[in-house]
Parts: sequence; C-alpha cells; structure tokens
Amino acid sequence: MTDVDAVVIGAGNAGLTAAAGLQRAGVRTLLVERHNVPGGCATSFRRGRFEFEVALHQLSGIGREGEEAPLRGLLDGLGVAERLEFVEEHDLYRAVVPGEYDVTVPAGWEAAVDALEAAFPGNRDRLTRFFDLVRNVTFWQIAARRRMPAEELDPVLFRQGLRPVRDVLDEHFEDAGLKSVLATYWSYLGQPPSRLAFQDLALTLYAYLEFKPWHIRGGSQAMSGALLDVFLEAGGEIRFNTAVTGILSEGGRVKGVRLDDGEEITAQDVVSNASLPLTYAMLGEDAVPTAVRDDLASRRIGVSGFVLHMGLDATPAELGFTTSTSFVNTGLDHEATYAATRTLDAPRGICVSSYDVAPIGFAPAGATHVSLMTLQYGDVWERMPAAEYARAKFRYAEKLLDRVEVIAPGIRDAIEEVDVATPLTMARYLGHPGGAFYGYDQDRTEGWLYRNNERESHVRGLHLAGSWAAMGGFQPTLEAGVRVARRLIRGKAA
Repeated sequence: MTDVDAVVIGAGNAGLTAAAGLQRAGVRTLLVERHNVPGGCATSFRRGRFEFEVALHQLSGIGREGEEAPLRGLLDGLGVAERLEFVEEHDLYRAVVPGEYDVTVPAGWEAAVDALEAAFPGNRDRLTRFFDLVRNVTFWQIAARRRMPAEELDPVLFRQGLRPVRDVLDEHFEDAGLKSVLATYWSYLGQPPSRLAFQDLALTLYAYLEFKPWHIRGGSQAMSGALLDVFLEAGGEIRFNTAVTGILSEGGRVKGVRLDDGEEITAQDVVSNASLPLTYAMLGEDAVPTAVRDDLASRRIGVSGFVLHMGLDATPAELGFTTSTSFVNTGLDHEATYAATRTLDAPRGICVSSYDVAPIGFAPAGATHVSLMTLQYGDVWERMPAAEYARAKFRYAEKLLDRVEVIAPGIRDAIEEVDVATPLTMARYLGHPGGAFYGYDQDRTEGWLYRNNERESHVRGLHLAGSWAAMGGFQPTLEAGVRVARRLIRGKAA
C-alpha cells in the first residue's frame, strides 16, 4: 500500500497544474513546496503600500471569453478560470530606440500592420507576407506537436521553422529599424535573433496577436492561489516549508521520495517541477542512466534576469508610461544587447512593465507599480565577492534607471518603495542553477524537435514538468503540467 499515488515536487506553474489535474482525476497526490507560498515565479510580495509582481509581464493564450483560446480553455478545464479576473492589454508593446524609433504595436494583426506601416512606410505588403508566414508556421508547428504525420505537414514548417529569426527577417525586410521592432520579443525567449528558431518567435507573436496579451487582477499570485485551491478542494495535500531531498527508486523504477526531515513517502509516480540537474541529483548518481548524465553535460544553463521593482508616487500618465509593456534599447543590434547579458556593463536593453496602465490592483490610487528587467546570466554574479554584492546590485539598478528615463524622465523623483533582484536572488528563491528562469538556453538545439525530456525521464515513474523539460514561460509551463498529468493518467488507465 502506497502513502499516495503521486508526489509532485515544487508548486511552480507546472507543478500546480500537474497536481490539480492528477487530483481532480482521482489520483491521490501530495504536493511538496519548500517555500511558504505556491507559485514559484508566479508570486508577488509587499513593500509598504505596494504589492510587487515577481515575474509575469504578459500572459498569452487567454483570449476573450467565448474564444477557443488554449490557456483559457486549460484553466477553465481545471475549474480555475471562473475564479480569476483577466485584465486585457490592448498593445503588444512600445519599442523605443532613441534617435531611431518609438513605435507602439497594437495587439491585432491588421492594427499591427497599420502601425508598423505608419512608422516604416512602404512595407505594408512585406508585413502582410511576414505575418502570413507567422500564422502558417505556427499552425503547422502545432499540428506537428499533436503528432500529425510528417507527410501531411505543409513543407513551410520544414523550410522555415528552424531558420534563425535574423535570416527570416533579412529575407522579408530591408529596413533595420523595422526588423528590430519585429524581433523585440526575443527577450521573452532568452535567445538573440541569430540563435532563436523562427518557429519559436512565430509562436510567441501568434499567441499575443491572435489572443492578445493579458494580466490577472491580483497578479500571478491570484492564479497560483486559485490552482492550489482547486487541488485542495479535490482532496489533495500540500506540505509547505518542506523540501524533497531524495527521489527513491529500485530496479529502475521510482518508489517514492525522501523529505528534508527524513520522512519517506511511497508513491508509484513522482512529477518533478524542479530543475533537471536538481531532479537527477535527488535521484542519486547510481540511479541516473549514463545517457542522461551525458545529455545533461552537453547542455547550457540558460539566462536569468536582473529586476528592479518600484512603487512610484505618481500615475502612469504623469510618469510617461503609455503602454503596459515597453522595451527600451540603446541601438538596433540585438546581438550586442544579448552579449551584454554576460557582463555588468550598462544594459543595452530593458523590459519595462507598468502594471497600472491596465491596473491589476497592486498600487494605491494615484500611484503605480513598475518593474524594470534586463536579461543577465548568473555567472557574472556568482563570481562576485560577497562583500561587493550589495553595492554592485544597487549600482547596476541605477543603470536600469538611466535607461528608463528615456521614456519616463524624472522617474527617480517619484520612487517610494524599491526592491532589487539579481540572478542570485532567482537562484536562491527558485532553486535553479544560475537563477535560470527559462531552464536551459532555448536555442534551436533545445527545441521540441531535438529534445523532449517532458516525455521521457529514462526512469520509470519519474515525470518531468516545467521550463527545464520543455519550453519556458508562463503559458508553456502551465500547459506542460497538464500534459504530464494527462499522460500519467492515461498510463494508469492502460
């Protein structure tokens, strides 16, 4: 007799949806979380009279009520959507390079073409062809992921899907500014246009242009809390402030977990929302197949980020924020922007989230909550002497403020509350090597065509879910947990 049918390690996005999906299907599930709140990246925290959103910039796949939107359908199927209030953002982003462009891209195919044509005249036909390609590659990529036979797929996926974004843009456009604006979302995927597969950018653009960008009133913590509620209401059990220190196995099959107090819980299946390095370390070297060790050694820890959270005693309009999401870059060269992620030089690009242009309820009246984020690898901070860390992070925060003043001059004068997170902060909180929030570097070799750890852990009964086993980001990880739960349930039925 087992203690439970399944143990889920980690209450991040994928862990929560996996646990909720399993328990609602009658699989007795224990969810183990080493922190005192659910969510992982999908959390918030308070400073003074402000609440700060930790990581969610824009939520994709929600769509308007009644639409066949993938993430809304998933959350509805788990009984979560009805508990949340979604806040629509009407623009994808404002993209700014001083002296080059200041363009706001609306969230809609035709509106986006109109806005980009107005900013870069003479490109309407090229933009139409480019967005047609975005739709086609995305359609056939989804079909391939759903196991449509290769001979039935349109050749456009094979011709264009794995090409670098930079090459596809060069083929469609001559204007360097327009190419720069269209590539802006690369930072959501952590890889520059020279290394990012076009199918990944296409999927991202499609998700936001077709279904619009959204946020959640109460922030991502509201979603995490709602997922936990449906799990508990279905009879699930969660243990907070508890870490899994070992995954127990015998004869190549999982048989349970060991907790940090020494207690052992038996289970037929274990779902890990932890990083792959940590998951296999918990399994123990003797139980990890050589093929897995060799595979892990060939992979590169992905990018993390430096985030400056601010509570500002002014409205978004007073500060100069016109969109919920803005990207401010110093130039058109995204490759140089990416190269800066491995240094403490002034960041060349930042993502600015103003959560009160379309309010999510985190700032009091007359104030606003803003976060500034730049991608940065963890190793530059890991090498820093501890005595220098505090001074270095606030010096670097000043550099982000220098960048945002391009669109919000005088923002320093409105600062009331502030909090700074470095890649080391991410590493401590998430338990991820390097603080990587996308898992491994999401280049073309990490895509679903080459690796699919989510489907196969090489240890029977051990299931991998989350950004380290598939694509990173909010929608992909929420979906990943549900996929893992469904496969586990089908396996039990068989």
